[in-house]
Amino acid sequence: MIGLDIEPGYVAAVQTTAGTTSVERAAVAALPPAVVSDGEVVDVETLAEVLRNMFSEHKLGKKVRIGVANQRIVVRSIDLPPLSDPKEIASAVRFQAPEHIPMPLDQAVLEHHSLGIVKTEDGPRTRVVLDMIDKLLAATRQAGLKPVGIDLSAFAMVRALHRTGVKAATLYVSAGGVTNLAVAVASTCVFTRVVPYGTESMAGELAERRGLTLEHAHGWLKHVGLHESLQEIEGEREIVTEARSVLSDGLIRIADDVRNTLDFYRMQEGAAEIEHAFLTGPAAAIPGFNEALGEALSLPLEVGLVVEGRPGGFGGLDAGQLVVAAGLTVDEVTP
Repeated sequence: MIGLDIEPGYVAAVQTTAGTTSVERAAVAALPPAVVSDGEVVDVETLAEVLRNMFSEHKLGKKVRIGVANQRIVVRSIDLPPLSDPKEIASAVRFQAPEHIPMPLDQAVLEHHSLGIVKTEDGPRTRVVLDMIDKLLAATRQAGLKPVGIDLSAFAMVRALHRTGVKAATLYVSAGGVTNLAVAVASTCVFTRVVPYGTESMAGELAERRGLTLEHAHGWLKHVGLHESLQEIEGEREIVTEARSVLSDGLIRIADDVRNTLDFYRMQEGAAEIEHAFLTGPAAAIPGFNEALGEALSLPLEVGLVVEGRPGGFGGLDAGQLVVAAGLTVDEVTP
């Protein structure tokens, strides 16, 4: 099975070693602007063509699990009476979900999984995580692929980056076509949010201001980064200065979104204190971005990749772009 991550600006496909997130084969293809907007497919025809060409060129298998990340995704933890029977839990979830999900349930695909019995002020309760997922199948089927599952990209990100034995709450941030935020306790994602802004938006801003292609704009963002002083960076001064300005403004915007997300999460009953944090996605390849974001959040961010020992990525690809796709190839990880 192939993990397929579709984001604004690019698609990534990964085949892993059976039962692991160790990458064996991978491919990334650029998407023209507006094919995917805010995490949702807009141009089915173009996306299908890109997928068809990419899978044919790299001789990838046809069975895919697709990641979903957009603002219509909602993940909430709710406490039910102490139940153990799966049918009773499912019935209770359907009954209480309208109080927690901000849309009519007949317009949503509702899934849940149990976190077990927890102690609350009202006594023992069964805690479950609710999530809504929207089907993005038309383009993949038109490309000749066979979707065998759809999963939240946040869940896949956690599975790809979680470290065995870590029980504490961890923040995961993937900044690319969108900024996907997840909080997990051990290996279970308990909260997620998608922000329709990321490195793709930054590249678009730089391209528009300096008359560059998106490919060149992305290259300049990586070249300039947030680590070295402007005087030490080679290149056309106007572009170097503009790229640093775009990166600095983008960092502030993402940091504000992460802070707001964490503030909201901390208001949830039973919210755990976050002890670890990871940054992944295309932003992880921008020098100094993780340090600057960690400083802005007062929370050190470790770069999270699934291709160990390959600083340039897999086969020259950006390793941060492969994380979600790799996580989609496995169903679960060791807590």
